[in-house]
Amino acid sequence: MAKGKIIVAIDAGTTKVCTLIAEIGKEENIHIIGVGVCPSRGLRKGVVVNIEEAVDAISTSIEKAERVSGYKVVSGYVGVGGSHVDSLNNRGVIAISHGDRAISHDDIERAVEAARVINIPSNREIVHSIPRQFIVDGQEGIRNPFGMIGYRLDVEAHIVTGAVTGIQNLVKCVHKLGVEVDDVILEPLASSEAVLTEEEKEMGVVLVDIGGGTTGMAIFVEGSIFHSAVLPVGGNHITNDIAIGLRTPFAMAEEIKVKRGHSLSSVVDPEEVIEVTTFGRNQKEKVSRSQLCQIIEARLQETFTLIQNEVKKSGYDSLLPAGVVLTGGASEMAGIADLASEILQVPVRIGYPYGIQGLVDSIGSPSYSTGVGLLLWGAMFGEHSPARPFGGKTTPRKSGSKGQDGADMYGKLRGWLKAFLP
Repeated sequence: MAKGKIIVAIDAGTTKVCTLIAEIGKEENIHIIGVGVCPSRGLRKGVVVNIEEAVDAISTSIEKAERVSGYKVVSGYVGVGGSHVDSLNNRGVIAISHGDRAISHDDIERAVEAARVINIPSNREIVHSIPRQFIVDGQEGIRNPFGMIGYRLDVEAHIVTGAVTGIQNLVKCVHKLGVEVDDVILEPLASSEAVLTEEEKEMGVVLVDIGGGTTGMAIFVEGSIFHSAVLPVGGNHITNDIAIGLRTPFAMAEEIKVKRGHSLSSVVDPEEVIEVTTFGRNQKEKVSRSQLCQIIEARLQETFTLIQNEVKKSGYDSLLPAGVVLTGGASEMAGIADLASEILQVPVRIGYPYGIQGLVDSIGSPSYSTGVGLLLWGAMFGEHSPARPFGGKTTPRKSGSKGQDGADMYGKLRGWLKAFLP
């Protein structure tokens, strides 16, 4: 494998911070050479609530990945989540003004820029503007209009926005470590690159990434993203319910959730008991396992009902024959796919990250889908950083994450579109 191209992903979530370092081979295959995981601090529901604690957690994660890989992290792709994220669909229209009327890459870029012209509050910024389809002189369903003859070019684009403070605080945490941000990427969008197949995207599918503090959603129809959202519920809400319901510390609630929890209380023996350490006593008490599972099932039913409402809100609930793909740490709960299928009335499977090589055993579970997806996104749509071994001279690149510099945004958009439109 040819050395020299390194890409880094930083997934700062509510429960853990994960840094992945990968090497891009000659055939553009992704070989993971560094993994750094540590408990998250300073983040709640996908947003930074304590900068110093968040910086410490991200620093620990990066240092672990650096020790494994032998490379110094200078820049990376960062996942963004939180319920402040919102999305909408908008259309951009331009006229083809040059004499031959053949659509150029510049025309495509102008059309996508036109779709980005939307009225949003000053406290929000655009995270993504993703073309769904192009329309040339009224002809719809065009994926790549380059070279076609026409007088008018329309583009339907999916626009993702987020709170400026939520995004900038996360970027600031990374910058404090001397690491530049190549780009910020919506977490469920990144996860979709790691777990969904092209056939599922074409048929119509919902990606549901259930993390610790939030649940990210991305709906794909006819190969393109149609709707995205982040819901303020996650695996930690289940743990908190258990802690309250069984009067046990949060750490104990998390342990019994992972070891003895099940999404369907009906399949659990009602006579089975588990031992739980309760508040106020330095001893364990026996409680019914069925009671534990009822608490889990109730919270998951609420979560899937919120997901169902969001799908209906998007208007694409009847266009999803491929069903739902669950990923994220909470998707590893026993019986969760059966419960989701029962409530949503569609096929459901658990999504595991694929398309990578190297230290796969360390990150093969659904909880690492976002980190792997960030690598895949960066490999497809970004510029790869040169390899920088420890001790070597480094030259950090300018961060284009805020999208406020016109020339930088134009250059990034051009590279991104070329990856989309070969």
